[in-house]
Amino acid sequence: MKKLRKAVFPVAGLGTRFLPATKASPKEMLPIVDKPLIQYAVEEAAAAGITDMIFVTGRSKRAIEDHFDKAYELENELALKHKDEMLARVRNLLPKGINCIYLRQPEALGLGHAVLCAQAVVGDEPFAVILADDLLDGTPPVMQQMADVFAERQCSVLGVQDVPRSETKSYGIVRTCDAAGRIERITGIVEKPAPELAPSTLAVVGRYVLTPRIFHHLAQAKPGTGGEIQLTDGIAALLAEEEALAYRYAGTRYDCGSKLGYLQATVVFGRRHPEVGAAFSDYLHHLD
Repeated sequence: MKKLRKAVFPVAGLGTRFLPATKASPKEMLPIVDKPLIQYAVEEAAAAGITDMIFVTGRSKRAIEDHFDKAYELENELALKHKDEMLARVRNLLPKGINCIYLRQPEALGLGHAVLCAQAVVGDEPFAVILADDLLDGTPPVMQQMADVFAERQCSVLGVQDVPRSETKSYGIVRTCDAAGRIERITGIVEKPAPELAPSTLAVVGRYVLTPRIFHHLAQAKPGTGGEIQLTDGIAALLAEEEALAYRYAGTRYDCGSKLGYLQATVVFGRRHPEVGAAFSDYLHHLD
């Protein structure tokens, strides 16, 4: 039985919807209260037992690597000032045993191409793909839920949710059958279909568990929607050879690639924050 040990984080995007904030700083480093989006994503992967975190980066993304690296000067300063709690936060960004690997996507050729860039490191193993700007809030963490499904079924698993039909043009949409609880077998998938052409309203969000056979199909893929190599097209080809499952995850998704979703996540996570949650909730209560 194969075990899920590796996760790919495609983080080379430009984050244009958050300009000018993302002009010099990666969108994945936008904070939700006091942690950047990429840290929430890595913590979710670690909760699923994943140990190898593979970041597919681009130009101007050095801040992500620096975030997970050791900061000698900062740690020394905090130690000298006996700010032990802050020092512990800085030193414990990653659980023990986690490996961070950084690769460069030389051109912005799409999500499928970004995943393909990780082939040499992933090798012949199943792996997760996590999009950090989709912040999924679940108990247990959503990738842990999906890893459990993979452990039982040993095939690709896609995290999905229902969306309004008017929004299908923003997602990969699956066609499914044989529903059993939260799991359905995927019979087809299409990238960003017009509402009148969408096979369903079941949309893929930024969580995937994929078998290594996907690399063969991504290498053969032609540019699709938007002139990019689409992960969706690779999955569509994979369906001819292997079973793949749609998993209706237990949790709430915040689309932090959009301003509204980012603000919603900030409010929800802010209200539960152990340091400021009570005061922030009181402040919100007294707003007009």
